[in-house]
Amino acid sequence: MKKSVILGALTVAGLSASAAAAATLDDVKERGTLNCGVATGLAGFAAPDANGEWTGFDVAVCRAVAAAVLGDATAVEFVPTTGKTRFTALASGEIDMLARNTTWTFSRDTDLKFDFTGVNYYDGQGFMVPKSLGVSSAKDLDGATVCIQTGTTTELNLADFFRANNISYEPVPIETNAEAIQQYSAGACDAYTTDASGLASSRATFETPGDHILLPEIISKEPLGPLVRHGDNEWGDVVRWTLNALIAAEELGVSSANINEMAESTTNPEVARLLGTEGDLGSMIGLNADWAKSAIMASGNYGEIFAKNIGEETPIGLARGLNAQWTNGGLLYSPPFR
Repeated sequence: MKKSVILGALTVAGLSASAAAAATLDDVKERGTLNCGVATGLAGFAAPDANGEWTGFDVAVCRAVAAAVLGDATAVEFVPTTGKTRFTALASGEIDMLARNTTWTFSRDTDLKFDFTGVNYYDGQGFMVPKSLGVSSAKDLDGATVCIQTGTTTELNLADFFRANNISYEPVPIETNAEAIQQYSAGACDAYTTDASGLASSRATFETPGDHILLPEIISKEPLGPLVRHGDNEWGDVVRWTLNALIAAEELGVSSANINEMAESTTNPEVARLLGTEGDLGSMIGLNADWAKSAIMASGNYGEIFAKNIGEETPIGLARGLNAQWTNGGLLYSPPFR
């Protein structure tokens, strides 16, 4: 084959890939709304309030992306998904992104053809039991019935943990967190296992949260974050750097309270680039110059979002822990904006 033909074929392939990569960003702009997949209801993370308005830690990521792309944090259609339906919804194009306490794993990244755009919560799998069960360790659960959501990483983790400790259990499969809480509360299972943050969220909704304890064992690494489809490179950049903007804003001292003042008077070059008063970062990803400023204004920086939805002053009561900034001993670290 002639060299010119090969180069021509590569050029066409490159253009096709580029067009495919730009598709979701173009679709969202044309539609005027972001279709964001979330949980069916997990207090503090994603749940509709009494007025039907979605709020929560994961919801805030969706709103930040909508604000970055459309300039409107309310331009989001929230699509509730279960552990089983979430990946089909994303792969089929029903949703533009998934922000649903989903663990970044090798097979999901490669075999299922998704791209994780970062980690917005570093978690691990734990166990919740009634105090009345009289156990203080997951290793005391030999022969217990355990409620577990199907289609999740927790299934394999649970099997591995019990096998490694030479103890047995009887799984009680459920599809949603609401179903798990119903079964657990009714005594259909001795324990409920899922991400420790999810357990804290569920316990906070009980009439008497103090009657239930989280056992000390954390049996896995569960880096949770938003994801998009493979081949959606331009769209992936938008979601990835929107999350990074929220993280960087906290580190750089930019908050919803001072963002306008910082945009006008900062002498920090990175803050200026982040907020679009210097450089052309927005144009590099097909957005307006103030895209990150809009994203941060939607719900605040990462720290504000954490504190408002799941922090120690909320019923969920989660400490920052691994989710503190790297400067405070945590794992949060955004690449530089330059």
